[in-house]
Amino acid sequence: MLHPVLRACALSVLLVSPPAASAAQAAPVQAAVTSALAPSAREAATVVDAFYAALRRGDTKAALAFLADSALIFESGGVERSKAEYASHHLAADAAFSKAVSSRLTRRAGAAAGNFAWIASEGRASGTFRGRQIDQATAETMVLRRTGAHWKIVHIHWSSAAAAGR
Repeated sequence: MLHPVLRACALSVLLVSPPAASAAQAAPVQAAVTSALAPSAREAATVVDAFYAALRRGDTKAALAFLADSALIFESGGVERSKAEYASHHLAADAAFSKAVSSRLTRRAGAAAGNFAWIASEGRASGTFRGRQIDQATAETMVLRRTGAHWKIVHIHWSSAAAAGR
């Protein structure tokens, strides 16, 4: 039987729509955002937002500090199996994308139980990146683990698709 948080995370992946998310998903939760974020997950959501704020600043060292060493990252059909692998592959491009493209968080859900939390976010990214117009619906799921007083991101699943009405 799955741990309740992992079961909820799996369910959120099935329920989150539209399909999509990228590192551009960076805006903190605002009043206009539809939110089903349980109070137990607020601290974990703050870590997710801080991770994106670091990417937007281009501060890759700070962004990496929010990831567990064994972080598993799914993006665009690919997999990076550690923080070190992510740092050597997509981190710089994710930071550049986050700086170049504006993002708007539209929906967030999440919960925490014990030392695990899940945060599922939806949004929209738009702008120009490397000479290409971007207008994407975004969705992501992050799983975090608390060690002592700190939350670390242990899993990210990002996807994105052309925004509807394009």
